[in-house]
Amino acid sequence: MLYWLFKYLNEHTDLPGMRIGEYISFRSAAAIILSLLITIVVGKHIIKFLRRQQIGEEIRDLGLEGQLQKRGTPTMGGIIIILAIVIPVLLFGNLGNVYTQLMLISTLWLGLLGGMDDYIKVFRHKKEGLKGKFKIVGQVGLGIIVGTTMWLSEDIVVREKSFETYTYTITDNKTGEVVDSYTERRVISTTPEKSLTTSIPFLKNTELNYNLFTAGNDTLAWLLYIVVAIFVITAVSNGANLTDGIDGLLTGVSVPIVIVLGALAYLSGHIIYSDYLNIMYIPDSGELLIFAAAFAGALVGFLWYNSFPAQVFMGDTGSLTIGGLIAVFALCIRKELLLPLLCGVFLVEALSVMVQVGYFKYTKRKYGEGRRILLMSPIHHHYQKKGLFETKIMMRFFIISLILSALTLVTLKIQ
Repeated sequence: MLYWLFKYLNEHTDLPGMRIGEYISFRSAAAIILSLLITIVVGKHIIKFLRRQQIGEEIRDLGLEGQLQKRGTPTMGGIIIILAIVIPVLLFGNLGNVYTQLMLISTLWLGLLGGMDDYIKVFRHKKEGLKGKFKIVGQVGLGIIVGTTMWLSEDIVVREKSFETYTYTITDNKTGEVVDSYTERRVISTTPEKSLTTSIPFLKNTELNYNLFTAGNDTLAWLLYIVVAIFVITAVSNGANLTDGIDGLLTGVSVPIVIVLGALAYLSGHIIYSDYLNIMYIPDSGELLIFAAAFAGALVGFLWYNSFPAQVFMGDTGSLTIGGLIAVFALCIRKELLLPLLCGVFLVEALSVMVQVGYFKYTKRKYGEGRRILLMSPIHHHYQKKGLFETKIMMRFFIISLILSALTLVTLKIQ
């Protein structure tokens, strides 16, 4: 909203400094500051309201140290994160941008899905919450929306760059002899096109086109892409949900991920930087930096109350939203194949559960009793069982996420 106000004032008045509202850098800084203020200031009052309404977390006794002391801690704190994302984006984002629209719709969709799950747990006192099949239906629905929008929207294109090579020579002023020469490649034009290409990490000048799997049939390729979008959103969202088991863990791990995605969006939306880094040029994707800034600010601000000992839990309202938004963001900037590396913590958490359950069922059939590989899954509970304190586990996982985020950025120069 303020974006359009600044734009109007810049075009129709002589007020100085109005053009600053069009700069992505200024709007991103404003978004992250406002997001922090919302989570810290407004969040305090929301937590008090949740406590008054006795919207507390029902804690199952898993035999973990200090676990039962958290009983009654307010949950559904993900509402704070959602507000801290949506309000700054509405104020400072370009609401005419299709990527901004898609991320806002995804935020509200995932928040509603997670909120329904928390509502059933808290008010209907059903520990399992929303049935798994309904969660999957919600995630599949969002995948269809995202994939179809990427397919049908005329504003979502990839620009193929055309280059021209210039050769320069350096001559000696006295003799007139050529002493050196060099060539320079310049972008002279770009051609917009609907494309199903996505970046392949660690491989130079290599992009994957989903058309390869459908013998060049564009319609089938887009349908395949929708299936991929559904899988990515479901996998990352559930992985994030499994990670949310220790105070501050999911919040802390997600901050570097969101920062890297924001950087990738900005670089992909800049023709010069994308050319220098040899990555896909996606027009208008730089606007996603405002969303990423608000997202990162919301996560950091939420840590104010969610770090050990937590004053509020995000619940599925927050965890499903965080994971789903990371997935949708990556799909928008054609970096979904980077997610196994960037979201490596989510991946390991999910795999630890699948391996534990699978091995238990296998040994029960074979030996008549179930056996376990880990002391408890997800894997962060395994380390709790081994005696590590929550804050140490959280910080170590955070450091791992930082390393994985740095490796993800390194792929830019490898490509």
